[in-house]
Amino acid sequence: MNLEQIKNCLQTEEYNFLRDNKHLGKNIILLTLGGSHAYGTDTPESDLDIRGCAINSKMEILTREDFGQVTEVKTDTTIYSFQKLAGLLTSCNPNTIELLGNKPEHYLYLSSIGKELLEHASMFLSKRAIHSFGGYANQQLRRLENKSSRLVSQSEKEQHILKTIEHASYDFREKFFTMPEDAISLYVDKAIQEDYDTEIFMDINLSHYPLRDYAGMLSQMQGIVKAYGKVGKRNEKAIGHNKLAKHMMHLIRLYMMCLDILEKEKIITYREEEHALLMDIRSGKFLDDRQQPIPEFYEMVDEYEKRLEYAKDHTNLPEQPDEKEIRAFIASVNERIVKEKN
Repeated sequence: MNLEQIKNCLQTEEYNFLRDNKHLGKNIILLTLGGSHAYGTDTPESDLDIRGCAINSKMEILTREDFGQVTEVKTDTTIYSFQKLAGLLTSCNPNTIELLGNKPEHYLYLSSIGKELLEHASMFLSKRAIHSFGGYANQQLRRLENKSSRLVSQSEKEQHILKTIEHASYDFREKFFTMPEDAISLYVDKAIQEDYDTEIFMDINLSHYPLRDYAGMLSQMQGIVKAYGKVGKRNEKAIGHNKLAKHMMHLIRLYMMCLDILEKEKIITYREEEHALLMDIRSGKFLDDRQQPIPEFYEMVDEYEKRLEYAKDHTNLPEQPDEKEIRAFIASVNERIVKEKN
């Protein structure tokens, strides 16, 4: 489906919700492509994903309400509210930060505020990308290994779990009460549990710490540990539909985007330079006769992981985004909406 066909598709009755929904219509400030069309990895069978952003209404701003997002499952469309999108972008959420790095022609609609948002994209970039993209990549690797028959040792799984928890714990400082950097130390050591070679241990040094916050952290870590023991119906469905190669491609793409952010301080969603490699992965060239990932693919993953570790230590990005600048931008947009000057 080319761009002209996509634009015509948005004018059909199926997409009337973009014009009729009370939160959308004239409130939309950005409408763009998502998924494989945005990455440049689409095939003739690829679904059309539409993503976007709509400003909050004057009443919502004044009453501190927020519609969050409008999701239309049938057309695979998600339009975020400006307030929600700003929060996700501040966290460098991979599913939303990519909306600011599309090819110019992939923006199907941009208002003046939408253009400002793209112009200010760099203010959302920080070292948070290491953990947001790294967390997604680690989850993707886990799904990949669950879907394949790769023999992953119990010790390797422990390392995966630990890495996922480390990525997730980066946000603990915002969600929970402040603690010293070395208050909780996680590491893998020789197992005490039977049938385990190694397992994750904790060293904890806390005093006068809120119980509910501590319970919240433990609950999140427990959820990650449980998730590693499940394949689930969704995985079974993916195996049945031969989507393994697609998961492999998205894992590598996540590394590529994260490295762009850390090394170039740019959001590059359309993977023009790596298009051939990504399409080779998607087409199954890194699968063996049993439709399982070949060793060369995991060697590629290891190389990207090493590059990410190096970039993490040498990036010039700040630890956190400039929230003062972000708040000023949000305030400027909201002020214009309330004064009806947008």
